[in-house]
Amino acid sequence: MDGYFGSYALVAALLAIGVAIVAGALSINRLLRPSRPTPEKLTTYECGVDPVGDGWAQSQVRYYVFTYLYVVFAVDAVFLFPWATVFDTTGYGMTTLMEMFVFLGFIALGILYAWRKRVLTWT
Repeated sequence: MDGYFGSYALVAALLAIGVAIVAGALSINRLLRPSRPTPEKLTTYECGVDPVGDGWAQSQVRYYVFTYLYVVFAVDAVFLFPWATVFDTTGYGMTTLMEMFVFLGFIALGILYAWRKRVLTWT
């Protein structure tokens, strides 16, 4: 398989082999599994709660706010690790330190804002 299109043919062949393996495994699983459906097994089930009423339910906004705050802290942690490696290199010490304090200041302002809006209270 030489030439420009030879590498694409190789990728297509490997993709076809991968799809065939996955499809074969799923087909064999479907043929060998036991199938005994009962009304209890066909009932909708989620998180240990039996379905009651409509399928539409409201969620409180504070759960989403806590999720956003978690994302903010995760991004903060992701930026702290590379900062620690760059801070150790020569010539970047004070500049990197000041940049990280500015970044942490923005994070602190966001947390302070959430605290002042009473978003961080769990009732």
